[in-house]
Amino acid sequence: MIHEQKALRAASAATIGFGLLIAAGAHPLTGGLTHLLGDVLLWPMDGMEQGATREARLLYAIAGGLMAGMGWMLWELSGRDYAQDRALARRIIVGGLAVWFVVDCTASVAAGGAWNVLANSAFLSLFALPLWRGRGKSQPTER
Repeated sequence: MIHEQKALRAASAATIGFGLLIAAGAHPLTGGLTHLLGDVLLWPMDGMEQGATREARLLYAIAGGLMAGMGWMLWELSGRDYAQDRALARRIIVGGLAVWFVVDCTASVAAGGAWNVLANSAFLSLFALPLWRGRGKSQPTER
């Protein structure tokens, strides 16, 4: 596995972990970190974002599950599929990340959480850097 694939796998693991963190907000006993993250992203930190409504907890469950699932797909694409057809895997990864980034950032600004655009940009860089470094290189061999 080449360095590019290893970096993509690390970013994928972070995506899965973040999805699990968001999903933890679905239950009152496990939602503390999720609520703290919401408070940071909906600045100022004032303790007002508790995510305690049933609707909020349901959306944490859905969003966390989708994020963890996206992380797993990215994990798989950065492995054997990446080694077999780098161009196809890169196109799928870049396309999925672009849709996520535009929709998430636009909705975050609309919800008053513009700080999330910075967080999303940092998260996107976890994938963008290895993809950018590996562009134009020859097809990797699977190990």
